[in-house]
Amino acid sequence: MIRVRDLRKHFGAVKAVDGVSFEAPDGVVTALLGPNGAGKTTSLRMIYGLMKPDSGDIDIDGVNVAVDPLAAQQRLGVLPDVSGLYPRLTAREHIRYFGNLQGLKGADLERRIDKWIEILDLTKVADRRVGGFSHGERTKVAIARALVHDPQNVLLDEPTNGLDVMSTRAVREVIRHLKAEGRCVMFSSHVMQEVSALSDRIVIISSGRVIAEGTAAELVALSGKSSLEDAFVSLTGLQGAGEGSHAE
Repeated sequence: MIRVRDLRKHFGAVKAVDGVSFEAPDGVVTALLGPNGAGKTTSLRMIYGLMKPDSGDIDIDGVNVAVDPLAAQQRLGVLPDVSGLYPRLTAREHIRYFGNLQGLKGADLERRIDKWIEILDLTKVADRRVGGFSHGERTKVAIARALVHDPQNVLLDEPTNGLDVMSTRAVREVIRHLKAEGRCVMFSSHVMQEVSALSDRIVIISSGRVIAEGTAAELVALSGKSSLEDAFVSLTGLQGAGEGSHAE
């Protein structure tokens, strides 16, 4: 479970995150939804320790990120907004390297590597260098390395951005698989259909603040609209903003 309380992050005069609080329970898929610049990615980066908040508390399975960052990070699997793969390493070497960083080795690690290569349909390219991979293949490698240590909590920043249909389906199946195993899954997405299809709860962030949260049906009812997209536009005050119905 992930708990965020009164999280704040300023960049000069810009309040990127301005008092964000929410919970992401185990066995639930929680989606972060917001306009461009709303503070979603900054919030995720603070949760997984890439950025230090100006104030506020983050707990991962009861472990405070500020007090024991390494213990908190061991409980997380993260797909960041930039995958950062090493082009000269193969897919298998990437997953093995991150497994080693988590203290895994030997037959157990190799079994885990084979498991995720199979689940993510990477068998044909597992021993090729990722420098020549498609965007979808690189994303799947990044997901595999994030999950090799079987983390209880998984953070995915726009996991299907730029993927083709088959890769998108594979990522969605992984998310459903993780939920069925009782894990806490958080993801951000700009695709309303995806948020509706995958999420159990939605946290809408705008101007660095949580402005609404609940199920898709609850948000639609709250806004008085007929669809999640219309509810999102209404709740974030983006009517008449042209492309404003697209989330970050």
